[in-house]
Amino acid sequence: MELLLLIAALGVLTGFLSGLLGIGGGIIMAPLLLYTPQLFHLEPLTMRVVAGLTIVQGLAACISGALTHHKFQFVSRRLVLYMGTSIFVAALIGGAGAKLVSNDLLLVVFGGLALSAAALMLVPMKHDSERPDVERLEFSRWRAVGTASGVGLLGGLVGQGGSFILIPLMTSFVHISTRIAIGSNLAIVLLSTAAGFLGKAFTGQIEWLLAVPLVLTVPLAAYVGSRVSRRVPVLALRRALAVLIAVAAARIWLSVAFG
Repeated sequence: MELLLLIAALGVLTGFLSGLLGIGGGIIMAPLLLYTPQLFHLEPLTMRVVAGLTIVQGLAACISGALTHHKFQFVSRRLVLYMGTSIFVAALIGGAGAKLVSNDLLLVVFGGLALSAAALMLVPMKHDSERPDVERLEFSRWRAVGTASGVGLLGGLVGQGGSFILIPLMTSFVHISTRIAIGSNLAIVLLSTAAGFLGKAFTGQIEWLLAVPLVLTVPLAAYVGSRVSRRVPVLALRRALAVLIAVAAARIWLSVAFG
């Protein structure tokens, strides 16, 4: 019972951050599930169990957050179509080819990209509207496809989602306003998360009893986070994302240094 309550609490935290910042939340949920139980003198969870629970949390957060941001008209269907399809295909290719390349070298590149992404979020954007009009959104399809494909391929190769890197690249390189990047990113990540969920579900990699607290808490928390996100100034969202991405980058570098 104590473990179920702890997982529920972690679901509330990560679900809220997912909706607030437009990320899947796995980069936060995985380390929390791995290390928090021991702090409460509970049996630690295996990496297999953590991976299964993380994909459940990500799917629930993406569905709830994407629907709420769409309601506020911060989700671009065209952007989701181009980038979602690209990152899905690229991640599949990267995952299949992971055994052909050095994982440590790729993690260094991925960690460097994450640090650069964090720095990009601290650079003020010109004309970053608090209330952008998604219907009038214009962007380069080639830049959108190239960005999603690059992140998806590298993420697939090193076994990282990489969705947290998409938002700064969308705002700086594809020139998407921060609010639309946050809302659309949840829908983009939803495609790859759903595929991962189905793969784990059909191969018995999800502990369904432990997943129940996440199903009950994450959607509501992501909904609340998405509504709060609408009221938070864009600059504050960008700074919060920068901190989160920097923490993720630090985690990647630690895995490089200590295996």
